[in-house]
Amino acid sequence: MRNDDRTPAQWYSLVAGAVLLLIGILGFFVEANFDFGSDVEGESLLGFEINGPHNIVHLASGALGLLAFRRRDTAKTFALAFGAVYLVVAIIGVIQGDNVLGIIPVNGADHVLHFALALAGLGAGYVSRGDDATNDTTIGGRSTGTSSVGARGGDRV
Repeated sequence: MRNDDRTPAQWYSLVAGAVLLLIGILGFFVEANFDFGSDVEGESLLGFEINGPHNIVHLASGALGLLAFRRRDTAKTFALAFGAVYLVVAIIGVIQGDNVLGIIPVNGADHVLHFALALAGLGAGYVSRGDDATNDTTIGGRSTGTSSVGARGGDRV
């Protein structure tokens, strides 16, 4: 598949997957703490708050995105599901303020990023085709266009 044949969902899955996987790896060099609770705290990586569980989420999300991007159907599913999950995470983060379910520390930058990832994923998934078929209307070199049989029994119309 050529790069220009990729759907928006495939590009989203590839780019988001690669970036999140990288951030997950780098995050463990900054903060690998696995504390839990309502006062969970993390360290800052590029202005975003992270900790061990947050890094695991980034690694898993990134790996799923990279696994999904090669096929249109899996990329579309990933983009829609990832977008929906991150929308819920963004809403919970805003409601709880500084953490998500007492596991993942978040801050204002995280809220913005989570909403952006959610909307981009939902949008990319929504506008993308989910099949791997092309627009080619031939099968084995023969046209799949329809013809009808005329009144005289064999004339093509």
